[in-house]
Amino acid sequence: MSEFRIHHDVNELLSLLHVRGGDGAEGYIDLLQKHRTPYVTTTVSAHSAKVKLAEFSKTPEDFLRKYEELKSKNVQNLDPLLYLLSKLSEDKETLQLLQQNAKERSESSANATSTTTTSYTLPQTSTKMSMQELDELRKKLGNMAASSNAPQPAEVTRKMLRDKHNKKNPTQPNPVFPNWVYDRPALLGDFITSPTPAGDPAAAIVTMPLPAQEQAMVEDLLFVLMGVDGQNITAQPVLGRQNRSFIVDSTLDMSIKELVNRILPVASYYSTVTRFIEEKSSFEYGQVNHALTAAMRTLMKEYLILVTQLEHLQRQGLLSLQKLWFYIQPTMRTMEILASIASSVDKGECMGGSTLSLLHDRTFNYTGDSQAQELCLYLTKAASVPYFEILEKWIYRGIIKDPYSEFMVEEHELQKEKIQEDYNDKYWDQRYTVVQHRIPSFLQKMADKILSTGKKKKRGKTSQDQWTTLFLPDWKPCWSWL
Repeated sequence: MSEFRIHHDVNELLSLLHVRGGDGAEGYIDLLQKHRTPYVTTTVSAHSAKVKLAEFSKTPEDFLRKYEELKSKNVQNLDPLLYLLSKLSEDKETLQLLQQNAKERSESSANATSTTTTSYTLPQTSTKMSMQELDELRKKLGNMAASSNAPQPAEVTRKMLRDKHNKKNPTQPNPVFPNWVYDRPALLGDFITSPTPAGDPAAAIVTMPLPAQEQAMVEDLLFVLMGVDGQNITAQPVLGRQNRSFIVDSTLDMSIKELVNRILPVASYYSTVTRFIEEKSSFEYGQVNHALTAAMRTLMKEYLILVTQLEHLQRQGLLSLQKLWFYIQPTMRTMEILASIASSVDKGECMGGSTLSLLHDRTFNYTGDSQAQELCLYLTKAASVPYFEILEKWIYRGIIKDPYSEFMVEEHELQKEKIQEDYNDKYWDQRYTVVQHRIPSFLQKMADKILSTGKKKKRGKTSQDQWTTLFLPDWKPCWSWL
């Protein structure tokens, strides 16, 4: 972290705490730099900090629930913040100062609200509504009634992202898929739930002997593993971001039903990953998510090949329910990891650098599990390709080609009159800035150097040989793990 960033963060912290007087930010910079440590807060210290804060909190269950929610969204610097809060909870003097500060702020805000409310007078309730007010009320009620037929959350998010991008870049609007891509559910490869089942298979399954029941369930499971309802296994509709659940025929033999319920999570993972691939393949979600879904699609093809091979065995009469459970177990772990990553990207609404940070953190967290780490590393490599292409153009040529606003460096258009007046360092500081939430966690320490290198290349002060000798020795560790 550079001295400028420390100064900025300390100033922001003092303004949030409403601290006035004293030495200001300068009085803390030397102290912070002397006590800096190159080590990152470990998982063990973060876990102990979570336990301390849960014990310190008046509502530990709500605290732990909020922590898990933020963790699932892959909020950056969550564990270091947790460690800092645990240290603050142990310092009684600091706690007293913070409580006094919060009390003063609440009193000042209460005084401000009281002054504003006294100057405002409510209209009399006995006044009649005019025709214009009545028309406005009618329009509002009509909009509320129409909101019951609002689109799904994925469609709302997609439209918001598209509108935001088109407003920011009116000359280069986002491309849009034709409506039939979204209006035809059979194209998604996910389950299509029908309101009324065809026939009454429940009466037939109970009359079958156990071997026939087992073969019927093997056939149903092969359908369900590919996103199609079976005769005795029915997929439930998905509400929001929930995982898909299934209903198994209640008249089925308990031993067979128990084994079926062990295999069904694979079908739920398949449904989650399939919906994620179809949704994030839209233009609005950026090139990093496009590359991630392409890598996931490759893995899903391998999964479908496995299901096809199992179906071949079933047609030859060589596949029992126990064999199906045996063959599907290695794939279950892979599908679970893919579904977990898809859910985390969905919950965190990750794009660009935040997606890469999530994948990098998952790769690091799976240390000790070679299979899971290799899978996450494969996804991280695939998703990093478009981001590093943008980074390469910025470093070598000073050009930002970022159509979906994913890159860590953002360019701001300035007026020509201002450029002629302030064509100096201040101009370059205003034109190119770093967006914190777009920085991948493995490039956090290099963000300032990336920004300055691209600026120098844009200004024509650094040749390629100078960049290689000055910048490459520090850059190699970032590339070495990919």
